Amino acid sequence: MNDIGVRDSADVREVDVVVIGAGQAGLSSAYHLRRAGFEPERDFVVLDHSPRPGGAWQFRWPSLTYGKVHGMHALPGLELTGADPARPSSEVIAAYFASYEETFDLRVRRPVDVRAVREGDGGRLLVETSDGTWSTRALINATGTWDRPFWPRYPGQETFLGRQLHTAIYPGPEAFRGQRVIVVGGGASGTQHLMEIAPYAAATTWVTRRPPVYNEGPFDENLGRAAVALVDERVRAGLPPQSVVSVTGLPLNDAIRQARADGVLDRLPMFDRITPSGVEWDDGRRVDADVILWATGFRPAIEHLAPLKLRAPGGGIQAEDTRVVADPRIHLVGYGPSASTIGANRAGRAAVRDIKRLLAEAPVAV
Repeated sequence: MNDIGVRDSADVREVDVVVIGAGQAGLSSAYHLRRAGFEPERDFVVLDHSPRPGGAWQFRWPSLTYGKVHGMHALPGLELTGADPARPSSEVIAAYFASYEETFDLRVRRPVDVRAVREGDGGRLLVETSDGTWSTRALINATGTWDRPFWPRYPGQETFLGRQLHTAIYPGPEAFRGQRVIVVGGGASGTQHLMEIAPYAAATTWVTRRPPVYNEGPFDENLGRAAVALVDERVRAGLPPQSVVSVTGLPLNDAIRQARADGVLDRLPMFDRITPSGVEWDDGRRVDADVILWATGFRPAIEHLAPLKLRAPGGGIQAEDTRVVADPRIHLVGYGPSASTIGANRAGRAAVRDIKRLLAEAPVAV
């Protein structure tokens, strides 16, 4: 590790490792850096663009209470205990992350926007931010997906006279009282939105590209491992990652069974066009609407890595475990197979182990 600490040279500060993002993946990575002997603000720095602790969780809709959260796994070294299941998850998890940062003295810098990562001198990377430039020997990118909501494009979309919004800015079910709502998307968010909105809305319509797949059995370790393996296969091939949830199916719990029985989860195939008053299919069917809610997921927030030209021909960044094949100085944590909360914890540990080995092999440029 760098025993000379952070060095300022023409407004460029030097560290051994820069961690971008302070959600589950970034905090896990920072924790393992500390355990490996790296000191915050001397050997590594954590940069987060959010205004406060909590990662993407701080932006979740108020009706997503902690009791409705599926698969939130504790960060390494500190359990989340005694949380009120009726309290908004945004509050519970933000408070937990804040406590975690303080407990392990991670010294997260925020709000800091990372604008670009470029090749530097002496085998280093330059991380250009709203708070100046950092020169680093290794980079852990833990930026997740929340900042890149995916909006599909359909003919006539710009003509719709109602309201269009994405899960990323979902305000809660009461905002749809008395309105005709089309929910687009077959994932967990889409079904949760539908079940919440239905009691308030004048009418709801569910539209998905593919028929939903329900998982009637328990989501056990074997199913989780198989799902992660499928996502990992795509990332190793340099293809854009799919979410782990996309390959596990929807859990067929009591709430979903009831919603199906009530007709709330009666699915229609994707419409062919959007009109000023709603949507239409080529077979002549039409649905009028006041709101189109796009529960269509997110894409990895990695535009700042574009100057390094890491994308493979398949459109994704080829990685083995967390290490980028095209540049072993860079690790993607919370990307592809490590996008789940437990996956992010394991990936943070693996990335730090690999970076420690890399730095030991490469001499420090002075």
